[in-house]
Amino acid sequence: MQVAVVTFDGFNELDSFIASALINRSGLEAFITTPTPVVTSMNGVEVTGQRSMDFVTEADVVLIGSGVKTRDVVADDRLLSMLPLDPSRQLIGSQCSGALVLARLGLLGDMPACTDMTSRPFVEACGVTVLDAPFHAEGNIATAGGCLASQYLATWVISRTLGEEAARAAIDYAAPVGEKLETVQRSLRAVHAGESAVI
Repeated sequence: MQVAVVTFDGFNELDSFIASALINRSGLEAFITTPTPVVTSMNGVEVTGQRSMDFVTEADVVLIGSGVKTRDVVADDRLLSMLPLDPSRQLIGSQCSGALVLARLGLLGDMPACTDMTSRPFVEACGVTVLDAPFHAEGNIATAGGCLASQYLATWVISRTLGEEAARAAIDYAAPVGEKLETVQRSLRAVHAGESAVI
């Protein structure tokens, strides 16, 4: 199974790279997927995309990263047209301001979402209820809020595709020494709570 980590200009490194690295550790293949050959992060880091946006249609999982230019992205019909997402056959997730993209694409419907505090008013302006939580999922769509919540998005993807034991192993590998069990339990607890929450 293949994962597209959609990464726009002005992206947040933590959001794209943590999810991508954890997912790749599980045995799935995650690729930084960009609309241009090179994108520059919010801190000036230039990254060459591993896949073009055409890859989005064939990916089994699509994660929309966040960044300081997400409001420009959602105002650009050309960029949005590169995201013909299909929740009936794809797992779709967003990180922080990526929830704006899902809202603009009409994928959230009545579903509440998680996002970061800076993006919250803009997501709410789209008519979306924003939760005071790091992770929420309904069916094949998930949202995460806060940079380090990207580990929860990765945990969700791995659990849904390879099973919970694979997710445990991937998180355990990356967890701080002396905090491995605690980190694994926290990640799984966040995902289980986000999937079972009744709104």
